[in-house]
Amino acid sequence: MNIKTLLSDRISMAMVAAGIDSACEPMVTLSTRPEFGDFQANGVLGAAKRMKTNPRALAEQVMAELDLEGIASKLELAGPGFINIHLADEFVASQVSSQAQHVRLGVNETEQRLKVVVDYSAPNLAKEMHVGHLRSTIIGDSIVKVLEFLGSDVVRQNHMGDWGTQFGMLIAELEDKLGKNEAPELALQDLEVFYQQAKQHFDDDEVFAQTARDYVVKLQGGDAHCRKLWQQFIDISVAHSEDLYQQLNVSLTAADVRAESSYNDDLAGIVTELERQNIAVDDQGAKLVFLQELADKNGNPSPVIVQKSGGGFLYSTSDLAAVQYRANELKADRVLYFIDARQSLHMKQIFLIAKKAGFAPEAMQLEHHPFGTMMGKDGKPFKTRAGGTVKLADLLKEAVSRATELVREKNAGLSADEITEIGRKVGIGAVKYADLSKTRTNDYIFDWDSMLSFEGNTAPYLQYADTRIRSIFRKAKIDKDSHKAEIIIGQNQEKQLALKLLQFEEVLQQVASDAYPHTLCNYVYDVASLFMSFYEHCPILKEGVSEESKNSRLMLSKLSSDVLSKGLELLGIQTMEQM
Repeated sequence: MNIKTLLSDRISMAMVAAGIDSACEPMVTLSTRPEFGDFQANGVLGAAKRMKTNPRALAEQVMAELDLEGIASKLELAGPGFINIHLADEFVASQVSSQAQHVRLGVNETEQRLKVVVDYSAPNLAKEMHVGHLRSTIIGDSIVKVLEFLGSDVVRQNHMGDWGTQFGMLIAELEDKLGKNEAPELALQDLEVFYQQAKQHFDDDEVFAQTARDYVVKLQGGDAHCRKLWQQFIDISVAHSEDLYQQLNVSLTAADVRAESSYNDDLAGIVTELERQNIAVDDQGAKLVFLQELADKNGNPSPVIVQKSGGGFLYSTSDLAAVQYRANELKADRVLYFIDARQSLHMKQIFLIAKKAGFAPEAMQLEHHPFGTMMGKDGKPFKTRAGGTVKLADLLKEAVSRATELVREKNAGLSADEITEIGRKVGIGAVKYADLSKTRTNDYIFDWDSMLSFEGNTAPYLQYADTRIRSIFRKAKIDKDSHKAEIIIGQNQEKQLALKLLQFEEVLQQVASDAYPHTLCNYVYDVASLFMSFYEHCPILKEGVSEESKNSRLMLSKLSSDVLSKGLELLGIQTMEQM
Protein backbone atom coordinates (compact mmCIF):
# COMPACT_ATOMS: atom_id res chain seq x y z
CA MET A 1 0.00 0.00 0.00
CA ASN A 2 1.18 3.51 -0.77
CA ILE A 3 1.16 5.19 2.65
CA LYS A 4 1.33 8.67 1.16
CA THR A 5 -1.81 7.99 -0.90
CA LEU A 6 -3.59 6.52 2.13
CA LEU A 7 -2.78 9.58 4.25
CA SER A 8 -3.77 11.93 1.42
CA ASP A 9 -7.17 10.24 1.10
CA ARG A 10 -7.86 10.37 4.85
CA ILE A 11 -6.76 14.01 5.18
CA SER A 12 -8.81 15.03 2.12
CA MET A 13 -11.90 13.55 3.77
CA ALA A 14 -11.13 15.44 6.98
CA MET A 15 -10.60 18.70 5.08
CA VAL A 16 -13.97 18.37 3.35
CA ALA A 17 -15.60 17.56 6.71
CA ALA A 18 -14.03 20.75 8.09
CA GLY A 19 -15.71 22.78 5.33
CA ILE A 20 -12.78 23.03 2.89
CA ASP A 21 -13.46 22.80 -0.86
CA SER A 22 -12.68 19.30 -2.20
CA ALA A 23 -10.46 20.88 -4.89
CA CYS A 24 -7.90 21.80 -2.19
CA GLU A 25 -5.04 19.29 -2.03
CA PRO A 26 -3.82 17.93 1.34
CA MET A 27 -0.17 18.34 0.20
CA VAL A 28 1.24 15.31 2.04
CA THR A 29 5.04 15.08 1.99
CA LEU A 30 7.74 13.11 3.79
CA SER A 31 9.08 14.98 6.78
CA THR A 32 12.57 16.34 6.36
CA ARG A 33 13.44 15.95 10.06
CA PRO A 34 12.46 13.15 12.47
CA GLU A 35 11.17 15.57 15.14
CA PHE A 36 8.48 16.64 12.65
CA GLY A 37 7.16 13.09 12.43
CA ASP A 38 7.21 10.78 9.42
CA PHE A 39 4.88 12.80 7.15
CA GLN A 40 3.60 16.35 7.02
CA ALA A 41 0.32 17.67 5.58
CA ASN A 42 0.67 21.28 4.45
CA GLY A 43 -2.49 21.77 2.39
CA VAL A 44 -4.44 23.62 5.08
CA LEU A 45 -2.30 26.76 4.60
CA GLY A 46 -3.36 27.14 0.97
CA ALA A 47 -6.99 26.36 1.84
CA ALA A 48 -7.00 28.95 4.62
CA LYS A 49 -5.65 31.57 2.23
CA ARG A 50 -8.46 30.84 -0.22
CA MET A 51 -11.05 30.92 2.55
CA LYS A 52 -9.48 34.04 4.15
CA THR A 53 -9.43 32.40 7.55
CA ASN A 54 -6.86 31.59 10.25
CA PRO A 55 -4.79 28.58 9.05
CA ARG A 56 -3.96 27.27 12.51
CA ALA A 57 -7.59 27.33 13.61
CA LEU A 58 -8.59 25.60 10.35
CA ALA A 59 -5.91 22.96 10.87
CA GLU A 60 -7.33 22.26 14.35
CA GLN A 61 -10.74 21.64 12.75
CA VAL A 62 -9.18 19.26 10.22
CA MET A 63 -7.35 17.36 12.98
CA ALA A 64 -10.63 17.03 14.90
CA GLU A 65 -12.17 15.32 11.85
CA LEU A 66 -9.11 13.23 10.97
CA ASP A 67 -9.36 9.49 11.63
CA LEU A 68 -5.94 7.83 11.61
CA GLU A 69 -6.63 5.26 14.30
CA GLY A 70 -4.28 2.30 13.92
CA ILE A 71 -2.17 4.30 11.46
CA ALA A 72 -0.68 7.19 13.43
CA SER A 73 0.62 7.10 16.99
CA LYS A 74 0.62 10.89 17.29
CA LEU A 75 -0.60 13.99 15.42
CA GLU A 76 0.89 17.43 16.03
CA LEU A 77 -0.06 20.90 14.92
CA ALA A 78 3.04 22.91 14.05
CA GLY A 79 3.69 26.50 12.99
CA PRO A 80 0.90 28.29 11.15
CA GLY A 81 -1.00 25.10 10.26
CA PHE A 82 1.27 22.16 9.43
CA ILE A 83 0.00 18.76 10.54
CA ASN A 84 2.81 16.42 11.62
CA ILE A 85 2.04 12.71 11.44
CA HIS A 86 3.97 10.14 13.49
CA LEU A 87 3.14 6.68 12.16
CA ALA A 88 2.53 3.84 14.60
CA ASP A 89 5.31 1.26 14.72
CA GLU A 90 2.75 -1.55 14.49
CA PHE A 91 1.24 -0.03 11.34
CA VAL A 92 4.63 0.35 9.67
CA ALA A 93 5.54 -3.22 10.67
CA SER A 94 2.33 -4.63 9.16
CA GLN A 95 2.84 -2.71 5.92
CA VAL A 96 6.47 -3.71 5.46
CA SER A 97 5.68 -7.34 6.39
CA SER A 98 3.10 -7.40 3.60
CA GLN A 99 5.62 -5.89 1.21
CA ALA A 100 8.20 -8.54 2.12
CA GLN A 101 5.68 -11.31 1.33
CA HIS A 102 4.54 -9.67 -1.91
CA VAL A 103 5.88 -11.37 -5.04
CA ARG A 104 6.47 -7.93 -6.65
CA LEU A 105 7.87 -6.26 -3.51
CA GLY A 106 4.70 -4.24 -2.99
CA VAL A 107 4.71 -2.82 -6.51
CA ASN A 108 1.36 -3.21 -8.27
CA GLU A 109 0.98 -3.19 -12.04
CA THR A 110 -0.75 -0.12 -13.41
CA GLU A 111 -4.47 -0.60 -14.01
CA GLN A 112 -4.34 1.27 -17.33
CA ARG A 113 -2.04 -0.77 -19.60
CA LEU A 114 -0.61 1.83 -21.98
CA LYS A 115 1.23 1.08 -25.23
CA VAL A 116 4.50 2.98 -24.80
CA VAL A 117 7.03 3.33 -27.61
CA VAL A 118 10.57 4.20 -26.53
CA ASP A 119 13.02 5.56 -29.11
CA TYR A 120 16.60 5.20 -27.84
CA SER A 121 20.23 4.44 -28.72
CA ALA A 122 19.88 5.14 -32.49
CA PRO A 123 23.55 4.86 -33.54
CA ASN A 124 24.66 5.88 -37.01
CA LEU A 125 25.67 2.67 -38.78
CA ALA A 126 28.28 4.51 -40.81
CA LYS A 127 30.49 4.55 -37.70
CA GLU A 128 31.19 2.50 -34.61
CA MET A 129 29.27 3.35 -31.48
CA HIS A 130 31.14 5.90 -29.36
CA VAL A 131 30.65 7.43 -25.91
CA GLY A 132 28.11 9.85 -27.36
CA HIS A 133 25.72 6.89 -27.78
CA LEU A 134 26.08 5.75 -24.17
CA ARG A 135 23.60 8.09 -22.51
CA SER A 136 20.69 7.55 -24.90
CA THR A 137 21.24 3.79 -24.77
CA ILE A 138 21.40 3.23 -21.01
CA ILE A 139 18.95 5.96 -19.95
CA GLY A 140 16.39 4.72 -22.47
CA ASP A 141 16.87 1.10 -21.44
CA SER A 142 16.46 1.82 -17.73
CA ILE A 143 13.18 3.62 -18.38
CA VAL A 144 12.02 0.73 -20.59
CA LYS A 145 12.71 -1.72 -17.75
CA VAL A 146 10.81 0.41 -15.21
CA LEU A 147 7.83 0.86 -17.55
CA GLU A 148 7.64 -2.87 -18.25
CA PHE A 149 7.87 -3.74 -14.55
CA LEU A 150 4.96 -1.39 -13.86
CA GLY A 151 2.89 -3.11 -16.53
CA SER A 152 3.13 -0.94 -19.63
CA ASP A 153 3.19 -2.61 -23.03
CA VAL A 154 6.58 -1.32 -24.21
CA VAL A 155 7.84 -1.30 -27.79
CA ARG A 156 11.55 -0.60 -28.19
CA GLN A 157 12.51 1.37 -31.30
CA ASN A 158 16.14 1.66 -32.38
CA HIS A 159 15.99 4.38 -35.06
CA MET A 160 19.41 3.53 -36.52
CA GLY A 161 20.92 5.88 -39.09
CA ASP A 162 21.38 3.62 -42.13
CA TRP A 163 20.43 5.99 -44.96
CA GLY A 164 21.88 9.09 -46.56
CA THR A 165 24.65 10.34 -48.82
CA GLN A 166 27.52 8.84 -46.82
CA PHE A 167 26.28 5.33 -47.63
CA GLY A 168 27.05 5.80 -51.33
CA MET A 169 30.67 6.37 -50.32
CA LEU A 170 30.69 3.40 -47.96
CA ILE A 171 29.10 1.03 -50.49
CA ALA A 172 31.66 2.06 -53.12
CA GLU A 173 34.48 1.40 -50.62
CA LEU A 174 33.05 -1.99 -49.67
CA GLU A 175 32.76 -2.94 -53.34
CA ASP A 176 36.41 -1.93 -53.82
CA LYS A 177 37.47 -4.12 -50.87
CA LEU A 178 35.41 -7.07 -52.06
CA GLY A 179 36.96 -6.67 -55.53
CA LYS A 180 40.31 -7.29 -53.85
CA ASN A 181 38.91 -10.52 -52.35
CA GLU A 182 38.57 -9.17 -48.81
CA ALA A 183 35.77 -10.79 -46.80
CA PRO A 184 33.16 -8.21 -45.76
CA GLU A 185 33.55 -9.21 -42.08
CA LEU A 186 37.27 -8.41 -42.23
CA ALA A 187 36.82 -5.24 -44.23
CA LEU A 188 34.29 -3.93 -41.69
CA GLN A 189 35.81 -5.24 -38.46
CA ASP A 190 36.79 -1.68 -37.51
CA LEU A 191 34.01 0.59 -38.75
CA GLU A 192 35.85 3.76 -37.75
CA VAL A 193 38.91 2.84 -39.82
CA PHE A 194 36.70 1.73 -42.70
CA TYR A 195 34.86 5.06 -42.67
CA GLN A 196 38.13 7.01 -42.62
CA GLN A 197 39.51 4.96 -45.52
CA ALA A 198 36.34 5.56 -47.55
CA LYS A 199 36.43 9.30 -46.82
CA GLN A 200 40.09 9.52 -47.83
CA HIS A 201 39.37 7.56 -51.00
CA PHE A 202 36.44 9.92 -51.74
CA ASP A 203 38.60 13.03 -51.25
CA ASP A 204 41.58 11.75 -53.27
CA ASP A 205 39.95 9.97 -56.21
CA GLU A 206 37.39 11.82 -58.32
CA VAL A 207 36.39 8.66 -60.21
CA PHE A 208 35.66 6.93 -56.89
CA ALA A 209 33.80 10.02 -55.66
CA GLN A 210 31.56 10.05 -58.72
CA THR A 211 30.88 6.33 -58.31
CA ALA A 212 29.89 7.04 -54.69
CA ARG A 213 27.51 9.83 -55.79
CA ASP A 214 25.98 7.55 -58.42
CA TYR A 215 25.51 4.85 -55.79
CA VAL A 216 23.50 7.18 -53.57
CA VAL A 217 20.99 7.66 -56.39
CA LYS A 218 20.99 3.94 -57.23
CA LEU A 219 20.57 2.96 -53.58
CA GLN A 220 17.62 5.29 -53.10
CA GLY A 221 16.17 4.05 -56.39
CA GLY A 222 16.25 0.43 -55.23
CA ASP A 223 19.16 -0.86 -57.38
CA ALA A 224 19.62 -4.55 -56.48
CA HIS A 225 23.45 -4.53 -56.57
CA CYS A 226 23.71 -1.45 -54.32
CA ARG A 227 21.07 -2.80 -51.98
CA LYS A 228 23.00 -6.08 -51.62
CA LEU A 229 26.25 -4.28 -50.72
CA TRP A 230 24.36 -1.92 -48.42
CA GLN A 231 22.71 -4.87 -46.65
CA GLN A 232 26.09 -6.52 -46.01
CA PHE A 233 27.30 -3.29 -44.45
CA ILE A 234 24.14 -2.97 -42.35
CA ASP A 235 24.17 -6.58 -41.11
CA ILE A 236 27.77 -6.37 -39.91
CA SER A 237 27.25 -2.92 -38.38
CA VAL A 238 24.15 -4.06 -36.48
CA ALA A 239 26.11 -7.07 -35.19
CA HIS A 240 28.75 -4.66 -33.81
CA SER A 241 25.99 -2.74 -31.99
CA GLU A 242 24.35 -5.90 -30.66
CA ASP A 243 27.65 -7.04 -29.16
CA LEU A 244 27.89 -3.74 -27.25
CA TYR A 245 24.28 -3.99 -26.10
CA GLN A 246 25.01 -7.42 -24.63
CA GLN A 247 28.10 -6.10 -22.86
CA LEU A 248 26.06 -3.22 -21.46
CA ASN A 249 23.25 -5.53 -20.30
CA VAL A 250 20.90 -3.51 -22.51
CA SER A 251 17.74 -5.20 -23.79
CA LEU A 252 17.85 -3.97 -27.42
CA THR A 253 18.02 -6.65 -30.11
CA ALA A 254 18.04 -6.74 -33.90
CA ALA A 255 14.25 -7.15 -33.77
CA ASP A 256 13.98 -3.65 -32.24
CA VAL A 257 15.77 -1.96 -35.13
CA ARG A 258 13.45 0.29 -37.10
CA ALA A 259 16.02 2.22 -39.08
CA GLU A 260 15.68 5.35 -41.20
CA SER A 261 15.56 3.28 -44.39
CA SER A 262 12.37 1.54 -43.27
CA TYR A 263 10.49 4.81 -43.81
CA ASN A 264 11.90 5.46 -47.28
CA ASP A 265 8.70 4.51 -49.12
CA ASP A 266 6.59 6.81 -46.90
CA LEU A 267 8.54 10.05 -47.34
CA ALA A 268 6.93 11.28 -50.57
CA GLY A 269 3.50 10.68 -49.07
CA ILE A 270 4.41 12.70 -45.97
CA VAL A 271 5.33 15.71 -48.11
CA THR A 272 2.26 15.33 -50.34
CA GLU A 273 -0.02 15.28 -47.29
CA LEU A 274 1.67 18.35 -45.77
CA GLU A 275 1.17 20.18 -49.07
CA ARG A 276 -2.45 19.04 -49.34
CA GLN A 277 -3.18 20.58 -45.95
CA ASN A 278 -1.26 23.75 -46.86
CA ILE A 279 1.14 23.07 -43.99
CA ALA A 280 4.13 22.75 -46.34
CA VAL A 281 4.72 25.33 -49.07
CA ASP A 282 7.05 25.60 -52.04
CA ASP A 283 10.08 27.81 -51.41
CA GLN A 284 12.54 28.08 -54.31
CA GLY A 285 11.85 24.47 -55.29
CA ALA A 286 12.16 23.12 -51.75
CA LYS A 287 9.22 22.16 -49.52
CA LEU A 288 9.15 23.98 -46.18
CA VAL A 289 6.90 24.22 -43.16
CA PHE A 290 6.90 27.59 -41.38
CA LEU A 291 5.93 27.29 -37.70
CA GLN A 292 4.62 30.53 -36.27
CA GLU A 293 4.20 28.76 -32.92
CA LEU A 294 8.02 28.59 -32.64
CA ALA A 295 8.70 32.10 -33.96
CA ASP A 296 11.84 33.95 -32.84
CA LYS A 297 11.79 37.17 -30.82
CA ASN A 298 11.33 39.17 -34.01
CA GLY A 299 8.24 37.18 -34.97
CA ASN A 300 9.91 35.19 -37.73
CA PRO A 301 8.42 31.67 -37.97
CA SER A 302 10.63 28.63 -37.45
CA PRO A 303 11.41 27.04 -40.86
CA VAL A 304 11.52 23.25 -41.32
CA ILE A 305 12.69 21.77 -44.64
CA VAL A 306 10.85 18.54 -45.45
CA GLN A 307 12.14 18.14 -49.03
CA LYS A 308 15.21 19.67 -50.68
CA SER A 309 15.00 21.46 -54.01
CA GLY A 310 16.71 18.47 -55.67
CA GLY A 311 13.99 16.15 -54.40
CA GLY A 312 15.92 14.64 -51.47
CA PHE A 313 14.36 14.14 -48.06
CA LEU A 314 15.74 15.03 -44.63
CA TYR A 315 15.77 13.77 -41.05
CA SER A 316 12.64 15.82 -40.43
CA THR A 317 10.76 13.86 -43.10
CA SER A 318 11.79 10.43 -41.79
CA ASP A 319 11.05 11.52 -38.20
CA LEU A 320 7.53 12.51 -39.25
CA ALA A 321 7.12 9.16 -40.99
CA ALA A 322 8.25 7.47 -37.76
CA VAL A 323 5.61 9.35 -35.76
CA GLN A 324 2.96 8.29 -38.27
CA TYR A 325 4.09 4.65 -38.08
CA ARG A 326 4.05 4.68 -34.28
CA ALA A 327 0.55 6.14 -34.28
CA ASN A 328 -1.04 4.05 -37.03
CA GLU A 329 0.82 0.73 -36.85
CA LEU A 330 2.03 0.51 -33.26
CA LYS A 331 -1.05 2.28 -31.82
CA ALA A 332 1.09 4.09 -29.26
CA ASP A 333 -0.46 5.99 -26.37
CA ARG A 334 2.86 7.52 -25.44
CA VAL A 335 6.17 7.91 -27.30
CA LEU A 336 9.40 8.74 -25.45
CA TYR A 337 12.45 9.98 -27.36
CA PHE A 338 15.86 9.84 -25.67
CA ILE A 339 17.85 12.21 -27.87
CA ASP A 340 20.45 14.72 -26.68
CA ALA A 341 19.54 18.28 -25.75
CA ARG A 342 21.00 19.75 -28.95
CA GLN A 343 18.01 18.31 -30.84
CA SER A 344 15.41 20.03 -28.64
CA LEU A 345 14.25 22.51 -31.30
CA HIS A 346 14.13 19.78 -33.95
CA MET A 347 11.93 17.59 -31.72
CA LYS A 348 9.58 20.48 -30.92
CA GLN A 349 9.20 21.11 -34.65
CA ILE A 350 8.49 17.43 -35.41
CA PHE A 351 5.93 17.08 -32.62
CA LEU A 352 4.16 20.27 -33.66
CA ILE A 353 3.99 19.35 -37.36
CA ALA A 354 2.89 15.78 -36.54
CA LYS A 355 -0.05 17.03 -34.46
CA LYS A 356 -1.01 19.76 -36.96
CA ALA A 357 -1.01 17.31 -39.87
CA GLY A 358 -2.82 14.58 -37.95
CA PHE A 359 0.09 12.13 -38.26
CA ALA A 360 -0.37 11.64 -34.50
CA PRO A 361 -3.73 11.88 -32.73
CA GLU A 362 -4.10 14.68 -30.20
CA ALA A 363 -4.28 12.19 -27.31
CA MET A 364 -0.93 10.54 -28.17
CA GLN A 365 1.81 11.84 -25.90
CA LEU A 366 5.02 12.79 -27.72
CA GLU A 367 7.83 13.38 -25.24
CA HIS A 368 11.43 14.41 -25.85
CA HIS A 369 13.61 13.53 -22.86
CA PRO A 370 16.91 15.30 -23.55
CA PHE A 371 20.21 14.64 -21.82
CA GLY A 372 23.48 16.49 -21.32
CA THR A 373 27.01 15.61 -22.41
CA MET A 374 29.65 13.35 -20.88
CA MET A 375 32.60 15.63 -20.11
CA GLY A 376 36.27 14.96 -19.43
CA LYS A 377 38.04 16.31 -16.35
CA ASP A 378 39.03 19.34 -18.45
CA GLY A 379 35.35 20.29 -18.66
CA LYS A 380 35.19 19.59 -22.39
CA PRO A 381 33.34 16.74 -24.17
CA PHE A 382 35.04 13.42 -23.35
CA LYS A 383 37.76 12.60 -25.91
CA THR A 384 40.83 10.39 -26.27
CA ARG A 385 44.21 11.85 -25.32
CA ALA A 386 44.80 12.46 -29.00
CA GLY A 387 41.54 14.40 -29.16
CA GLY A 388 39.57 11.76 -31.07
CA THR A 389 36.19 10.22 -30.32
CA VAL A 390 36.27 7.49 -27.66
CA LYS A 391 34.87 4.22 -28.97
CA LEU A 392 32.29 2.73 -26.64
CA ALA A 393 33.90 -0.72 -27.00
CA ASP A 394 37.25 0.67 -25.79
CA LEU A 395 35.61 2.47 -22.86
CA LEU A 396 33.89 -0.69 -21.67
CA LYS A 397 37.05 -2.75 -22.09
CA GLU A 398 38.99 -0.33 -19.90
CA ALA A 399 36.19 -0.23 -17.32
CA VAL A 400 36.21 -4.02 -16.97
CA SER A 401 40.02 -4.10 -16.84
CA ARG A 402 40.18 -1.49 -14.05
CA ALA A 403 37.37 -3.13 -12.07
CA THR A 404 38.90 -6.60 -12.39
CA GLU A 405 42.19 -5.34 -10.96
CA LEU A 406 40.31 -3.66 -8.12
CA VAL A 407 38.39 -6.84 -7.28
CA ARG A 408 41.64 -8.86 -7.36
CA GLU A 409 43.24 -6.44 -4.87
CA LYS A 410 40.26 -6.49 -2.50
CA ASN A 411 39.56 -10.24 -2.53
CA ALA A 412 42.53 -12.28 -3.65
CA GLY A 413 40.86 -15.42 -2.30
CA LEU A 414 38.45 -15.59 -5.21
CA SER A 415 39.18 -17.88 -8.15
CA ALA A 416 40.36 -16.41 -11.45
CA ASP A 417 36.97 -17.09 -13.05
CA GLU A 418 35.14 -15.44 -10.15
CA ILE A 419 37.38 -12.37 -10.34
CA THR A 420 36.79 -12.11 -14.09
CA GLU A 421 33.01 -12.38 -13.76
CA ILE A 422 32.76 -9.97 -10.81
CA GLY A 423 35.14 -7.54 -12.52
CA ARG A 424 32.88 -7.49 -15.58
CA LYS A 425 29.75 -6.77 -13.54
CA VAL A 426 31.45 -4.13 -11.42
CA GLY A 427 33.12 -2.39 -14.38
CA ILE A 428 30.04 -2.22 -16.59
CA GLY A 429 27.85 -1.34 -13.62
CA ALA A 430 30.19 1.47 -12.58
CA VAL A 431 30.09 3.14 -16.02
CA LYS A 432 26.30 2.87 -16.24
CA TYR A 433 25.57 4.02 -12.70
CA ALA A 434 27.94 6.98 -12.90
CA ASP A 435 25.82 8.20 -15.81
CA LEU A 436 22.36 7.21 -14.57
CA SER A 437 22.90 8.70 -11.11
CA LYS A 438 23.40 12.19 -12.56
CA THR A 439 20.39 14.35 -13.36
CA ARG A 440 19.65 13.44 -16.97
CA THR A 441 19.52 16.99 -18.31
CA ASN A 442 22.92 17.96 -16.85
CA ASP A 443 26.41 17.49 -18.28
CA TYR A 444 28.65 15.37 -16.05
CA ILE A 445 32.35 14.72 -15.52
CA PHE A 446 33.60 11.23 -16.39
CA ASP A 447 36.00 10.17 -13.61
CA TRP A 448 37.33 6.61 -13.28
CA ASP A 449 38.34 6.98 -9.63
CA SER A 450 34.99 8.22 -8.36
CA MET A 451 32.86 5.80 -10.38
CA LEU A 452 34.86 2.74 -9.26
CA SER A 453 34.94 3.78 -5.61
CA PHE A 454 33.46 1.41 -3.02
CA GLU A 455 32.30 4.42 -1.02
CA GLY A 456 29.54 6.90 -1.76
CA ASN A 457 26.76 6.80 -4.34
CA THR A 458 28.40 4.38 -6.80
CA ALA A 459 27.53 1.01 -8.34
CA PRO A 460 30.38 -0.83 -6.53
CA TYR A 461 29.12 0.45 -3.17
CA LEU A 462 25.57 -0.70 -3.90
CA GLN A 463 26.65 -4.04 -5.34
CA TYR A 464 28.80 -4.59 -2.26
CA ALA A 465 25.93 -3.59 0.06
CA ASP A 466 23.78 -6.29 -1.50
CA THR A 467 26.50 -8.93 -1.17
CA ARG A 468 26.94 -8.01 2.51
CA ILE A 469 23.26 -8.72 3.16
CA ARG A 470 23.56 -12.05 1.34
CA SER A 471 26.59 -12.92 3.48
CA ILE A 472 24.47 -12.49 6.66
CA PHE A 473 22.21 -15.31 5.48
CA ARG A 474 25.18 -17.50 4.57
CA LYS A 475 26.61 -16.94 8.04
CA ALA A 476 23.22 -17.79 9.59
CA LYS A 477 23.00 -20.89 7.36
CA ILE A 478 19.55 -19.72 6.23
CA ASP A 479 18.29 -19.63 2.64
CA LYS A 480 17.49 -15.97 2.01
CA ASP A 481 14.83 -16.57 -0.59
CA SER A 482 12.79 -18.97 1.54
CA HIS A 483 13.02 -17.06 4.84
CA LYS A 484 9.59 -16.03 6.20
CA ALA A 485 8.82 -14.03 9.36
CA GLU A 486 6.71 -11.15 10.61
CA ILE A 487 8.60 -7.88 10.91
CA ILE A 488 8.58 -6.10 14.25
CA ILE A 489 9.53 -2.43 14.57
CA GLY A 490 11.22 -1.55 17.85
CA GLN A 491 14.19 0.66 16.99
CA ASN A 492 14.19 3.95 15.08
CA GLN A 493 16.67 2.52 12.54
CA GLU A 494 14.25 -0.32 11.79
CA LYS A 495 11.43 2.16 11.25
CA GLN A 496 13.44 4.47 8.99
CA LEU A 497 14.60 1.56 6.84
CA ALA A 498 11.07 0.14 6.65
CA LEU A 499 9.58 3.50 5.61
CA LYS A 500 12.17 3.84 2.86
CA LEU A 501 11.45 0.34 1.56
CA LEU A 502 7.74 1.16 1.46
CA GLN A 503 8.46 4.02 -0.96
CA PHE A 504 9.63 1.64 -3.72
CA GLU A 505 6.40 1.72 -5.75
CA GLU A 506 6.08 5.50 -5.48
CA VAL A 507 9.67 6.00 -6.70
CA LEU A 508 9.16 3.71 -9.71
CA GLN A 509 5.96 5.53 -10.65
CA GLN A 510 7.83 8.82 -10.50
CA VAL A 511 10.60 7.49 -12.77
CA ALA A 512 8.04 6.13 -15.23
CA SER A 513 6.35 9.53 -15.30
CA ASP A 514 9.30 11.91 -15.70
CA ALA A 515 12.00 9.55 -17.07
CA TYR A 516 14.68 10.65 -14.60
CA PRO A 517 16.56 7.48 -13.60
CA HIS A 518 18.70 9.35 -11.04
CA THR A 519 15.59 9.30 -8.79
CA LEU A 520 15.83 5.51 -8.63
CA CYS A 521 19.62 5.72 -8.14
CA ASN A 522 19.18 8.04 -5.17
CA TYR A 523 16.52 5.75 -3.76
CA VAL A 524 18.61 2.55 -3.87
CA TYR A 525 21.53 4.48 -2.36
CA ASP A 526 19.26 5.62 0.49
CA VAL A 527 18.12 2.03 1.03
CA ALA A 528 21.73 0.82 1.20
CA SER A 529 22.74 3.64 3.57
CA LEU A 530 19.77 3.10 5.88
CA PHE A 531 20.45 -0.64 5.88
CA MET A 532 24.03 -0.02 7.01
CA SER A 533 22.73 2.17 9.86
CA PHE A 534 20.17 -0.51 10.79
CA TYR A 535 22.86 -3.23 10.70
CA GLU A 536 25.13 -1.24 13.03
CA HIS A 537 22.43 -0.44 15.59
CA CYS A 538 20.22 -3.54 15.44
CA PRO A 539 22.20 -6.76 15.99
CA ILE A 540 20.93 -9.78 14.09
CA LEU A 541 23.10 -12.83 14.80
CA LYS A 542 24.74 -11.75 18.08
CA GLU A 543 24.21 -13.69 21.29
CA GLY A 544 21.36 -12.42 23.39
CA VAL A 545 19.16 -11.44 20.46
CA SER A 546 15.76 -13.13 20.78
CA GLU A 547 14.68 -15.56 18.07
CA GLU A 548 11.74 -13.28 17.27
CA SER A 549 14.00 -10.22 16.80
CA LYS A 550 16.54 -12.20 14.79
CA ASN A 551 13.93 -13.52 12.37
CA SER A 552 12.29 -10.10 12.06
CA ARG A 553 15.58 -8.41 11.30
CA LEU A 554 16.52 -11.14 8.83
CA MET A 555 13.21 -10.51 7.09
CA LEU A 556 13.93 -6.77 6.95
CA SER A 557 17.39 -7.64 5.59
CA LYS A 558 15.89 -9.93 2.95
CA LEU A 559 13.50 -7.21 1.78
CA SER A 560 16.36 -4.70 1.67
CA SER A 561 18.39 -7.04 -0.53
CA ASP A 562 15.39 -7.77 -2.76
CA VAL A 563 14.59 -4.08 -3.24
CA LEU A 564 18.25 -3.21 -3.78
CA SER A 565 18.79 -5.92 -6.38
CA LYS A 566 15.48 -5.22 -8.14
CA GLY A 567 16.24 -1.48 -8.21
CA LEU A 568 19.68 -2.14 -9.69
CA GLU A 569 18.20 -4.65 -12.15
CA LEU A 570 15.78 -1.96 -13.39
CA LEU A 571 18.79 0.31 -13.89
CA GLY A 572 20.41 -2.46 -15.93
CA ILE A 573 23.08 -3.20 -13.29
CA GLN A 574 23.87 -6.75 -12.25
CA THR A 575 24.34 -7.95 -8.67
CA MET A 576 26.23 -11.01 -7.43
CA GLU A 577 26.43 -13.40 -4.50
CA GLN A 578 29.83 -12.15 -3.35
CA MET A 579 32.58 -9.77 -4.41
